[in-house]
Amino acid sequence: MMSALHRFVDRVPPVYSLLIWIALWEIVGQLDLAFILPPFSAVIEQLYHLVQRPIFLSAAATTLKAFVIGMAIAISGGITIGFVMGRFPTANGVLGMWVNIFASAPLSSLVPVLMLLFGLGQTTIIVTVVLFSIWIIALDTYAGVRHISPSLDEMGNSFGANRWQLLTKVLFWAALPEILAGVRMGMIRAVKGIVIGQLLVSVVAFGRLFRTFSDNFQFEQFWALTLILFVFALGFSSAVGWLEHKVEYYAGSRI
Repeated sequence: MMSALHRFVDRVPPVYSLLIWIALWEIVGQLDLAFILPPFSAVIEQLYHLVQRPIFLSAAATTLKAFVIGMAIAISGGITIGFVMGRFPTANGVLGMWVNIFASAPLSSLVPVLMLLFGLGQTTIIVTVVLFSIWIIALDTYAGVRHISPSLDEMGNSFGANRWQLLTKVLFWAALPEILAGVRMGMIRAVKGIVIGQLLVSVVAFGRLFRTFSDNFQFEQFWALTLILFVFALGFSSAVGWLEHKVEYYAGSRI
């Protein structure tokens, strides 16, 4: 019976699974089984009104700016660290331990320290985004570089490529599938980092809205804002995942 159930679950399309969870959410909300979980229909109604409010638009602009700046720093820094670790064993010996520590550490505990170092402003939130995302990008880049076949180095040298040309025109493209996988995971972690930063550091933008909605028991608005962040993270992740799928053929060049 369990195997039949597993086969049924495997055949259910993801969109149907989502609809099932939405239906369960609506039922629980309508039955008023948990005061913190209003009906899904009420959440969608509040979402429609929320996205038109000036306070939301201002918070979204502030959050998006911090996200873009933080991710730009994390991507460039993570790829650089990953390449250095992958190409130079000495650098891997020095940096590898610290990258793995920060990748697995509870970074939320460092946010108060960042507040003391950078103050109660946008800089702290940007640094939080970087800390949450840069390490996974570095690790995936390192994995991609380590899987590059030595024959690609020989091919580049045989064609007279200098070190910069070899790095940018051969090795980078060969490691691109893993780099994009790291960027995709880094973006998901960055969304979590930016919300934590806004809540714990300076209670601004979305963090202030979350605090206001929860303190006033406005759970329809609270969940509406949560859905927006989920869609935001899923949208960026899906876009990078689509790009990752498009460049998968580069992986074959490393064999």
